[in-house]
Amino acid sequence: MIKREAYLSDLIRLKEKRFIKVLTGVRRSGKSTILAQFQEELLAMNISQTQIQSYNFEDLALADYLDYRKLYQKITDNLEADQMNYIFLDEIQMVPEFERVLDSLFIKKNVDLYVTGSNAYMLSGELATLLSGRYVELKVYPLSFSEYFSAIGGNRETAFQRYVEFGGFPYVTEISDELTYRDYISGIVNTILIKDVLQRKQRSDATLVEQLARYLTDSSGSLVTIKKIADTLTSMGQRTTSDTVSTYISGFQEAYLFFRADRYDISGKKYLSINSKYYPIDQSLRKILLGNKRPNFGHRLEGIVYLELLRRGYQVFVGNFGEYEIDFVAQKNGVTDYYQVSLTVEDEITYGREIRPFQVVQDNYRKILLTTDVGTYNHEGIEQFNVIDWLLSS
Repeated sequence: MIKREAYLSDLIRLKEKRFIKVLTGVRRSGKSTILAQFQEELLAMNISQTQIQSYNFEDLALADYLDYRKLYQKITDNLEADQMNYIFLDEIQMVPEFERVLDSLFIKKNVDLYVTGSNAYMLSGELATLLSGRYVELKVYPLSFSEYFSAIGGNRETAFQRYVEFGGFPYVTEISDELTYRDYISGIVNTILIKDVLQRKQRSDATLVEQLARYLTDSSGSLVTIKKIADTLTSMGQRTTSDTVSTYISGFQEAYLFFRADRYDISGKKYLSINSKYYPIDQSLRKILLGNKRPNFGHRLEGIVYLELLRRGYQVFVGNFGEYEIDFVAQKNGVTDYYQVSLTVEDEITYGREIRPFQVVQDNYRKILLTTDVGTYNHEGIEQFNVIDWLLSS
């Protein structure tokens, strides 16, 4: 079991604080494991097992408790009086009207509440209104390369190549043969497409939704519009409309299967609503959805950096400055950093092309170039790092 130290540190810091701790993220990203590890931490703090209640609503044995009234009664019947109780509700979105349970438990002074969900809609609408200011969200992603490398060890370059190809879903570190790997990742993707997208959006076109997932994976790192996507799919024989594409992409985002990076006009300091990039939650989607198609390693590397910036708490945009594009504008706590990602810049022409957008932006924000080349450099304020070094840094 891979210990997710960063998430555990956050949970320990938030322990018994008057917030509902909500862990969100794609299916099989490790949310349940993190909660189990945190429960072990609680036991190590001499908290009694009777003070801990844990429910995973993917377990058929709990089918009776998908009724929110029965669930609430079950939990309250087992609360320890005059002691803090730690309640863990895993995949809570499977319980209709679950927000009633959360709201009622939250008002109890001796309840510390932790929940997980695999769909962003659980924090939308009524729940967000009902619990406004009373919950804190912890976004759980598949393994970072740092976590992945700590699990498998060995030569870091070899480990990185495997990470680039097979991705970072935690269980992948325990799979040694490709057939089992494909079955496992295909199961995750198909479950998300059917349960979290088609059923949630009350649609039935499984072929279209899979084609759309393939298209977004293949075009990752390229600017696209909803209309362009719809037109391309239609030209490929998969007739559709912009409204349908928009609905499905919304479902992908709600299920944390894809993330959208909108454009940011650096000179005008404003966000642009047309032309965006979409990145898959994990590189394993390329292997499963695109099969043996020749990989674009530059785009893969870009996707890995994008997800790492999200893990580190940044809001991430695609930079636009006149005719130039900067891969990522990363903003956090009032600080902005610029990132360019390139497979290699050993050739001087390539290096000049990659740093040109940095040179035309005349401000004092950090300008960082990430490549697979060896070495760390600083040329006229443009910092160049080896991407593996950067991924393994804190």
